[in-house]
Amino acid sequence: MSAFGGPGGRQIIAKPNPPERGSFPLDHEAECQPIMKQYLRCLRTYRGVNDDECRVLSKSYLQCRMDRNLMAPDTMRNLGFQEDKLPEAISSNTQQTQQSSTASK
Repeated sequence: MSAFGGPGGRQIIAKPNPPERGSFPLDHEAECQPIMKQYLRCLRTYRGVNDDECRVLSKSYLQCRMDRNLMAPDTMRNLGFQEDKLPEAISSNTQQTQQSSTASK
């Protein structure tokens, strides 16, 4: 016989868990924002499907963050990507990003 407010009816409070890879600074300078916007546009275009084009943009966004010390450097394999396709994709996306950012200024 336990009452509603009895000892067995206590609410359990869960403590929040930190992220697996730790915290990282926000991109306050918007250095990687053009790539992020391209990635989000790609996700909308493919309706959330993990398309090759979107994966390449995701890789280049993470690489941008690592290059600017906005996240700890790591291999793409550890981040869940294959190592191939990245160099040519970054160079083409970087050129597109630079063209779009200069056009918007």
